[in-house]
Amino acid sequence: MVVFGASGDLSARKLMPALARLAARGELSDAFALVGVARTPLSDDEFRGFCRQAAVDHAGGRRFDKAGWDEATERFHYVAGSYDSDETFTRLAVVLDELDERWGTIGNRLHYLAIPPSLFPTVVAALGRHGLNRPSPGHGGAFVRIVIEKPFGHDLRSADQLDDLVHRVFEESQVYRIDHYLGKESVQNVLALRFANTIFEPIWNRRYVDAVEITVAEDGGVGHRGSFYEQTGALRDIVQNHVMQILALTLMEPPATMDPDAIRDEKVKALSCVDVSTIGRVPKVVRAQYTEGWVGGKRVPGYREEPDVSPTSMTETFVALGLRVDNWRWADVPVLIRTGKRLPQRLTEVIIHFQPAPHVPFGPGQTRELTPNALVVRVQPDDGITLLFGAKVPGRGFDVRTVSMEFLYGRIFANGVEDAYERLLFDALIGDPTLFIRSDEVMQSWRILAPIQQAWAADDVPLAFYPAGSWQPEEAERLLSSRRRWSER
Repeated sequence: MVVFGASGDLSARKLMPALARLAARGELSDAFALVGVARTPLSDDEFRGFCRQAAVDHAGGRRFDKAGWDEATERFHYVAGSYDSDETFTRLAVVLDELDERWGTIGNRLHYLAIPPSLFPTVVAALGRHGLNRPSPGHGGAFVRIVIEKPFGHDLRSADQLDDLVHRVFEESQVYRIDHYLGKESVQNVLALRFANTIFEPIWNRRYVDAVEITVAEDGGVGHRGSFYEQTGALRDIVQNHVMQILALTLMEPPATMDPDAIRDEKVKALSCVDVSTIGRVPKVVRAQYTEGWVGGKRVPGYREEPDVSPTSMTETFVALGLRVDNWRWADVPVLIRTGKRLPQRLTEVIIHFQPAPHVPFGPGQTRELTPNALVVRVQPDDGITLLFGAKVPGRGFDVRTVSMEFLYGRIFANGVEDAYERLLFDALIGDPTLFIRSDEVMQSWRILAPIQQAWAADDVPLAFYPAGSWQPEEAERLLSSRRRWSER
C-alpha cells in the first residue's frame, strides 16, 4: 500500500487507526507492507513512530493490539519528496521493487491519494510516466489499484477532465473513488432494510410515501478549515458526495444480485431520473450562511468571523434542496434535502414520511398528538432505525398518539460497528468495488448540481442567513408544502 500524503491529517486520523484495527483482527497478512510518500522529511523509523502514535491518538475508544501494530509497522517505509518531482517517483519505484523481494508483496500495489484534490492530476500523471500504474514485469498476476478521496472535481467540467486524465493512466476497474459514508453500516443497511423485508419494499413508492427527507447536520463550524471551506462550501463538501450517495441508495430499484456492478447500475439509474429543469431556481434551492449564535450552551462566531474567512464571504454553509424524481416509483414525491454547519446537533438521517391514513375514525380531540407514520434511518450519531406509528394512550379514553420503536446497532450487535475506513480499506485491498463510486455515478451527481452552481455564479439565488444553533433559515420553509415542516430532534 502506497499512501501519498502519509504524514498528513487524513493519514493520522483515519488511515493508520483503521490499519491498526485490521492488523489486530489478522486481516493484514505478513506480506503486507506500506510505503508513505510525503514532502515532510522523515526517516523510516520516524515514520513508523508517527504511524504507531497516530493509531493511539486517534483510536476513538476502539481497542487494538498495540504490540501487533508495532510489529506490523516494521514493514512500513518512507519516501520523502515533492509530488511534482520525477526523482520522488523514481525512488518510490526502487523501494517498491525492494519490498517485493524483502516482504513478498509480489508486485501488488494499492495507491492511496490522501492529498489535496489539486494534487490528484500531478500524482496520477507521475504514476503513469513511471509505470507504477501497471504490474511490473514478472508480476503478471498482480493488481494495481488507486484510491481517490473526495471531492472528485469541483464541477461537472473539472470532474470530466479529471476523469479523462485518470482513465488515460488507469482502467476504470482499477479506480476506487472513496466516500466514507458508504462504509457506514447504517448506510449499507438501507439495502437490507428495503430488499430483505417484505413489510417495507411494497410500500417504498409513491402510493404510500408522502415525502423523503434527508438531513446531514453538523453542530461544529469550519474551525481551522476556513481557507479550505471558502473554496468548497456545503454544496461541494457534503451534497455532491455524501448526500447523493444516500439519495441513490434510498431511491434505487432492486438490483438483480448483490454484484458490485448490479448495485452501482441501479444507483446511476436513480440519479439519472432526478429532474434538473428547475433545480437551480428559487424556491427549489436555498443557500445560507450562519451568523453568530449559541450552540451547546456556548456563544459561537458567525462564519464571516471565523479564521481565514473573508468578512464579505458569499460561501454557503447551509443548503436546502427540493428535488423531483421523474420515474414510475417516485413521481410527485418531494425529495427534501438539507445540510449545514452550526446546526443544533450532529445528525445524519433519512426519513421516509408515509401518507396519512385514508380514514381515521377517531375524533379530532383524540388524535392531537398523532402524526403520519415515518421510518427514520439514522446514520449518525447513534446508528439505527426508528419506526414512528400510532398507539393508544393508556386510560379510559381513546386518545391516540405517535410512539417510536427503535433498533440500535450498538445495542443489538455486541461486537460494535466497524469503522467506515476499516471496511473500505479492506475492500480496496481485496478488490471489492461495491462500496466505491463509479465514474458515471460521479458525473450524474455533478449533472444534478450543475444548474445550482450556474445559478449561484449568476447570483440568481440570494444568500440567506441563519443564527448558529438554529435548524435552518426561514427561506428553507419555502421548499415545503403548507402542511409540512422540517423534522427537528
